[in-house]
Amino acid sequence: MDARSGKEIYAQNADTRLHPASLTKMMTLYLAFTAIERGQVRLDTKFLVSQHAAGQQPSRLGLKAGQRIELRYLIRAAAVKSANDAATTIGEGLGGGSEAVFARQMTAMARNLGMNNSNFRNANGLTAEGHYSTARDMSTLGRRLFYDFPQYYSIFSRRSADAGIANVTSTNRRFLDEYEGADGIKTGYTRAAGFNLTASAKRGNKRIIATVLGGQSTAHRTQVMKQLLDTGFGKAPTRVKEVKPEPPQYMVQRDIKRTIQVARAEPTQAAPEPFKISTSARPAARASAASVVSPGAIVAAVRGANTEAQSNAAAAALDASARPQRRPGSTSSAVIATKSSPVEDVDLAETAPVPANTGTLSSSARPARKAKRGGDEVSSLDIGNPSLIPASAAGAAAPGAIFVQTNQPQPETLQLAAHSPARREDTIILASMSPEMEAGDAMEATEVVSRISSGGGKAYGVSLGMYRSQSEAEQLLLRTSLQENAALGTALRRVGNTKRGFEATFTGMNKASARLACDRLLARQQACTVVGP
Repeated sequence: MDARSGKEIYAQNADTRLHPASLTKMMTLYLAFTAIERGQVRLDTKFLVSQHAAGQQPSRLGLKAGQRIELRYLIRAAAVKSANDAATTIGEGLGGGSEAVFARQMTAMARNLGMNNSNFRNANGLTAEGHYSTARDMSTLGRRLFYDFPQYYSIFSRRSADAGIANVTSTNRRFLDEYEGADGIKTGYTRAAGFNLTASAKRGNKRIIATVLGGQSTAHRTQVMKQLLDTGFGKAPTRVKEVKPEPPQYMVQRDIKRTIQVARAEPTQAAPEPFKISTSARPAARASAASVVSPGAIVAAVRGANTEAQSNAAAAALDASARPQRRPGSTSSAVIATKSSPVEDVDLAETAPVPANTGTLSSSARPARKAKRGGDEVSSLDIGNPSLIPASAAGAAAPGAIFVQTNQPQPETLQLAAHSPARREDTIILASMSPEMEAGDAMEATEVVSRISSGGGKAYGVSLGMYRSQSEAEQLLLRTSLQENAALGTALRRVGNTKRGFEATFTGMNKASARLACDRLLARQQACTVVGP
């Protein structure tokens, strides 16, 4: 395919499901890069090697059970040497200790990227029942690695690398040396799969990505790949509009102990129906001045209304405690509303609804006692089939109240005090945190991937990424500074002209303010990284 547009140039049996072998590690590394960029882990986070990971078949780095090794070395070993023990350690570390959980995350991400004929059972690609992919899906994944993580893509062109406990050499070095413009990506081989290769090459302003599955030998695989790339460079137009793939969408589910961000595997749900507001009948016209009600009648009417409201509230079991009686003379009525509680939207994802909260707010001077929550929102680690726990049934409203309702099923009942509590902070991560991370690591917003040339205590900044034109970068900086003026403060806007594009950066910040600003931007679904000296 033409990597610039994603347009297919040539295909043969492109959707045939076959064993991908070590091409699987492309998805393992894609999720590892995602975890780093989302702030879940860092390159220097140490992963624990399990007995299962240490016992994987060759190719191996030589990891020992109980050993701890930095993620940067595991990535190098998996990408360059295609080490199975390193890939499994990555999968277990990001899957909360379970490679099966991580495999479900891989499959869910594949669906999210449009790889509809791929299914993963492990992180390294060793032959397993139900573990398959296609040539088209692997080319799609290769293109996503290039566009989604350009800062890490160079790992696939290395001929050798330091993997911590050993220096490793590339399994793809022969093809990289023989074909002009080749700069990746990944080889694979098992007896069941044959000789596989996903490759990328650039000549001039053209970039071609191709995949060969089921080659008869290394030489045969290389020969077919050269023919495919030559055909691609010959047929691809010199000038073509670059169409970058859309960022992957995510869904967020909450847990009492942690917040987990997972790839959305379910279809987009239909938008909820608009709110329908029903009100009481229009009040009768005001009585004339001649028909004045006596003070005694007003007191009696208020007492009667309070008595009726208390009786109905008790019958509906709206609150665990008795509703306090209204003070005589109070004329305001209770307002009972049912509203949907929106899920944090990450990367503009449309997500499954979470149970709504139903609140009762009394207008009395003394706030009513908070009711005990009937349930908590629970997250599922099985991201292949995410589910939500239904909330408790809602209570009934007092007569004369105003109802605002949605079509959300089974709303949760919650009585609110006169002053709402502060909103709880939510940390968004990709998967459960590995136990070997230090306590402070979880708060790191992003991994530093570039530098700025500021001096003194304000040598930090926030990078919003690379863009194709200086105008696009400048517009984003201006728009962001207006939206987050409080967090960015007096930070300076700077557009850097690099080989990879125009980098939009806020500079002249200290470390704490840069992290705070980046956290605020991430909450707005704006990708960013903290940069420093």
